[in-house]
Amino acid sequence: MATRKGTQRTQNEDTDRDDDVDASGENDALDMLMEDHEQVSEMFEEYESVKDDEDEGDKVERVQEICLELTIHATIEEEIFYPAARQALGDDGKDLLDEAEVEHASVKDLIVQLSEAQPGDELYDAKVKVLGEYVKHHVAEEEGELFPKLRDADFDSEGIGQQLAQRKEELREEFEQQLTS
Repeated sequence: MATRKGTQRTQNEDTDRDDDVDASGENDALDMLMEDHEQVSEMFEEYESVKDDEDEGDKVERVQEICLELTIHATIEEEIFYPAARQALGDDGKDLLDEAEVEHASVKDLIVQLSEAQPGDELYDAKVKVLGEYVKHHVAEEEGELFPKLRDADFDSEGIGQQLAQRKEELREEFEQQLTS
């Protein structure tokens, strides 16, 4: 992964972060997802602060990096985290998890639109801005409502965290291979 102005993580730093462990030696799913949320939030803030000063190639690269992180994050949530959360919460989490899946669909739609667009397109920056707003809303619901419910439930956050970290690494490798093919 490219490094830009010291703000982007290298592949090794991402892997190291994915391997972060708590005091018991286990990954915590909720902490890991919150770290992802923070990273993507910072990426959106950085984009907003430089969008008018960058050339089109740099803007495309920044947006591709944001979309890659969101795609990996959404995939691990949908494949592993949401099913485990549904099982742990039952009906108590149904509405929140249904909404989360709909929000993911909206995010994925904007990611596709951005992948087909160029920075010179009339709505490019607006799409990036709206994508950031969707993600901010989604994060607020997850961290403010869903995660507290899971902390109080019979939810194996460490076990799920290990699965998330492993799948995240696999997805990152898959995307890296696609980019180099």
